[in-house]
Order: sequence, then C-alpha cells, then structure tokens
Amino acid sequence: MDVRKLRVFVEVVRQGGFSKAGKIVFATQSTVSKAVRQLEDEIGVPLLDRIGHRSKLTAAGEIVYRRAIRILTERDDLISELNELRGLKCGILKLGLPPVGSGTLFAKLFAIYRKSYPGVDIRLVEYGCERLEEILLSGEIELAASLLPVSEGFEWQDVKREPLTVLLPVDHQLSQCRSLDIPTLRELPLILFEAGFALNRVIIEGFRRHGFEPRVAARSSQVDFIIELAAAGMGVAFLPRMIAEQRTHLSIARVPLDEADTDWRIAMIWRRGAYLSHAARAWLDLVARTRVENHSGND
Repeated sequence: MDVRKLRVFVEVVRQGGFSKAGKIVFATQSTVSKAVRQLEDEIGVPLLDRIGHRSKLTAAGEIVYRRAIRILTERDDLISELNELRGLKCGILKLGLPPVGSGTLFAKLFAIYRKSYPGVDIRLVEYGCERLEEILLSGEIELAASLLPVSEGFEWQDVKREPLTVLLPVDHQLSQCRSLDIPTLRELPLILFEAGFALNRVIIEGFRRHGFEPRVAARSSQVDFIIELAAAGMGVAFLPRMIAEQRTHLSIARVPLDEADTDWRIAMIWRRGAYLSHAARAWLDLVARTRVENHSGND
C-alpha cells in the first residue's frame, strides 16, 4: 500500500475536502481525488461517502483512517530517528496548543526555537485540551500543552501555574469584593468555554465539590467574546490571572477566585513511554529552561 496515498487520504479527512487537502500535500484537486480512488480500489471498498461537495467516512474509512494515522506516525518516527543517527539538523515538531494562554506562554518560544533549529518543520495544531489529548494518544502529534491533572497515559512537564480570576460587570454587587469563593457564586449563571476546553472541567468540578450544579448561561471558544458577554451581564466568567490582566475592559471587574484546587496549571504532555524525537526533546528543554529563568527573575 502506497504511503503517499494514505497521507493524501488522511489529509482529505482532516481538512474536510479534496481542494483543501491538495494545498497541504501540494497537489491538484484531481490528483488528490485520483489518489483516494486508487486507494479505494486497492482496498476493495469505498472509504468516503461523497454527498455533493461533502464527504464523510464510511465504516471502512473509519478503520483505514485510524490505522493510517498510526502507520504515518511510525514512518515519521523512523525518519526522525534515522536523521538523528546521521546527525542531520532537521526533523519535525508535531505540537498541539490550546487557544487559551498559548500566545502569552509560547509565542516568544517559537521565535527562539526557530532561530535555534531553522531546519525543523513545525507542524502546529490548535484545539481545546481534551481534543489535544485525543489526537496525542492517536499519534497525530508528539507533544501537547494541556491542563493538569491528566490521565496516567501521559507523562508531563510543568509550564505555568496561575490562580483563576472571576470576571463580572463593574456595577455588580460582588465587584468590590477582595476575593470570591464558589459558594458565593452558586446562584450566578456562568459563561464557560466550548466543550473540549479543560478549564471548564476545573470550574465545574469546583462547583460540584461544594454540592452545587453550575448554571451555564453561554459558551464560546473566544476569550474576547467571553469577556464581552460578562460585561453585558450574561453571567460570570473565569480566566487565568495572567490572561485576565492582559484584557482590560472598562465594564469588567476582575476579582481573585479564592478556592482550593482551581488553579490553571498547564503542562507539556506526551504519551507515556513514547519515543520523543530530537525536535520534541529540544522543545521541552527550551520550555523548561525558560520556566527556570522566569522563576529566577521573579525571586
């Protein structure tokens, strides 16, 4: 079975179409379509159910897609190991980052990493932490940033720990409090992130430890929109302190959350026992070194 055809097929599924996949694999739409048809002919069953301009996986397609990811991951790992054995200054960094906080924590690190390892191809994906953990386990990426705690299937390296801040309108009766706890907020509607964001888990579990089931008024994947919803009085929102302090808003009050076990604790994670490429190890070393320098500067 041709590995290139498998890669084309995987990109068609990931990108949601033939033309978008073509841009990723540097091929025309007709070439991509032909490669998928040839793969279907080799296997003997349809892999995609084509409905107009849309396609969805058949039952056989689901199996091939899952296996193809593993095959491609093993191939990339093999190439990385051989490159390192030859002492080549090249490789692939397959990294997943969540939308919340990544700009603040990792943007400068990307510039440093690129300067130090110009031959490394950085392949970045952005999802909520729960989705990142799924694709990390499947082998699609090598490292991800996620909130702790994580399952025993992962190893991890600490990056940053921040207390949460409560966001509410400046004219709210609680806006002048020096701090707030969950029992005080129990009757207020909440503005959470979309499903798949691990910060939701931290907040919801905090409420449930007190025996409260939170009332969710709205959800969004965008930090700025969540802040605007809180300013409009839709409910209270929660952000890590460093992110809340960067988003000044005349209509928003920021009050520390005084609650045990609700810190936003982000770490780099990887599959337990997995081989880590030179590119991945270099990224972890950079993150660790920067964390130590930042802590020293704050002492």
